[in-house]
Amino acid sequence: QLQAYGGGLVQAGGSPRLSCAASGRTFSSYVMGWFRQAPGKERDFVAAISWSGASTDYADSVKGRFTVSRDNAKNTVYLQMNSLKPEDTAVYYCAASRLSWTAGALMEYHYWGQGTLVTVSS
Repeated sequence: QLQAYGGGLVQAGGSPRLSCAASGRTFSSYVMGWFRQAPGKERDFVAAISWSGASTDYADSVKGRFTVSRDNAKNTVYLQMNSLKPEDTAVYYCAASRLSWTAGALMEYHYWGQGTLVTVSS
């Protein structure tokens, strides 16, 4: 089970950090991903990190502003978001994949958590 938290109302330019805590199983060997879904839009890829943390991937829209990281000892994945823009407003979801590597393909993620809403005010 995955649970994302850390969202809320943030001013443009803010730097919140989202966390995704896993329970019930160990996700240390899984690829972990972050996705987001804005109102009325499809769920989009944001970032992914390999089980070791050695490999990461980002959507072009967040590259250079967001950083994904993980702490396998805590069974937790993080998404540091910097320089937030109003267009970053969305529900953010974390997900886990059993594949050796994947990034933006939703269907390649096997476990999904409940999302956390991030609202960026201008």
